[in-house]
Amino acid sequence: MKNYIILLTFCSLSISLFAQTQKVKNQPYADQKLYHFGFSIGMHAQDMILNNSGYINENGEVWYCEIPDYSVGLSVSLIADLYLNPYMNLRFTPTMHFGDKNFHFKEEVLNEDFSTVVKSSYLNFPLDVKFSSMRINNYRPYILAGAYCSFDLGRQKEMPVLLKTFDYGLEFGIGCDFYLPIIKVCPEIKFCFGLTDLIEKDRSDLRDRDLLKYTNALSGGKSRMIVFTFNFE
Repeated sequence: MKNYIILLTFCSLSISLFAQTQKVKNQPYADQKLYHFGFSIGMHAQDMILNNSGYINENGEVWYCEIPDYSVGLSVSLIADLYLNPYMNLRFTPTMHFGDKNFHFKEEVLNEDFSTVVKSSYLNFPLDVKFSSMRINNYRPYILAGAYCSFDLGRQKEMPVLLKTFDYGLEFGIGCDFYLPIIKVCPEIKFCFGLTDLIEKDRSDLRDRDLLKYTNALSGGKSRMIVFTFNFE
């Protein structure tokens, strides 16, 4: 994870230095278009805030769960941007997130461990308001805030942990537009906070009923995600 952050930081600084060394103001009217389009590519780190139930099964076992580390995945999206005023834009960025989450269960009395990986392919529909500062030469910092809804297209049944298909939440981000001669490149980081309890409690799909102890160990869980992207507009 640290290597990805270092790489993104290096790329951002390189673009920044390039933009600042340009004496000519690139694309002086780029921000005055009523609407424009683009795309982005990057990576994300999935996580969840889990609530353990303390459930005791018929064998006297009490299992606890955590997600010990972030799982890095791929993110690709389209960008549709609508001009509102010189400092505000409305952005719709349908996105695909390909990744997974590693659930680690532990039973302390028996000193047993169990891990399972839940793969997810989220189709995300964020709607954000972008607040930009004044343009300085060939760069322009911004922040954004908005809401999203998402659908898990890669849900696998008969897994020890099953997540619900639909989620929604809030997101906040920061970035910077760098104006190159023919395109804008925008490194951006977003923080996404899910508001839905994603733990599926109805496990009629399970053939191995012994796996229910892992579902019963969780009383709830909400998604968290950090998304690093480079936008090309």
